[in-house]
Amino acid sequence: MTAAKSARDPHTSRYIRTAMAEDMLDADTEHALAIAWRDNRDEAALHRLITAYTRLAVSVAGRFRRYGFPLDDLIQQGNLGLMRAAEKYDPENGARFSTYAAWWIRASMQEYVMRNWSVVRTATNAAQKKLFFHLRKTLAKMDDGEVRREEVSATVARALDVPEEQVQIMLGRMSGHDLSLNTPQSGEDDGRDWMDTIVDDTAPTEDRVLDDLEGRRRRKLLYGAVERLPAREQRIVLERHLSDSPRTLAEIGADMGISKERVRQLEERALERVTRQVRADSTPTGLFA
Repeated sequence: MTAAKSARDPHTSRYIRTAMAEDMLDADTEHALAIAWRDNRDEAALHRLITAYTRLAVSVAGRFRRYGFPLDDLIQQGNLGLMRAAEKYDPENGARFSTYAAWWIRASMQEYVMRNWSVVRTATNAAQKKLFFHLRKTLAKMDDGEVRREEVSATVARALDVPEEQVQIMLGRMSGHDLSLNTPQSGEDDGRDWMDTIVDDTAPTEDRVLDDLEGRRRRKLLYGAVERLPAREQRIVLERHLSDSPRTLAEIGADMGISKERVRQLEERALERVTRQVRADSTPTGLFA
């Protein structure tokens, strides 16, 4: 439902008329109601305080309609901000509740707009938030032709006091709304979707599954052959070739009490045995015996 349709909805229209007809509160009444809610959790006091300033949510929602969201959704979000304000308001700090609530209402709507503008999070830091809500207004002031296209990013960065690279990022994000990958390409006679243009460099699933199965088969054959080696040869192969931290011939020789040349000879013999065993187990007879 568009914002325009929402404004004509009879329920929304009636809600707006009721909200705008509520009497504003004077400072003393505000303070007394806030005290009653804070100290005694007086729900009647809270209700009166919230009801009196629902008009603020309606007013701020009207300014956020340019982002294309339904008016009733914006008002509801503003009411959530109003509730947060009532929960956090300190009546002893000297500020009017209406002033305090206006900030929370606006912050709640800003969060809602940024969260729902795109499936990709639009603003993730203070600079991007400032750009999101002030970029278009700043660009509109530059439409007099005095600023060249290549100078736009630098000019906006100076005007809003944000890094130029952040301006370039936000210009790209706000250049258009999200587009479904199932949307047909315009001007294409063959009816291709945008999804059809995405290149998948990964191997087909069936190929990856077969490769995984083959890898498991080879590892099983290898470890099976190693397990059949004599103890010393098995140890040498494991520590030299199947360890995350392979050891040297000298290190293994020192542990086993033999020379590194003897370790090399045992390793060579062991590898020959493993190779023969793997080949024998890989034959149809070996595999299905």
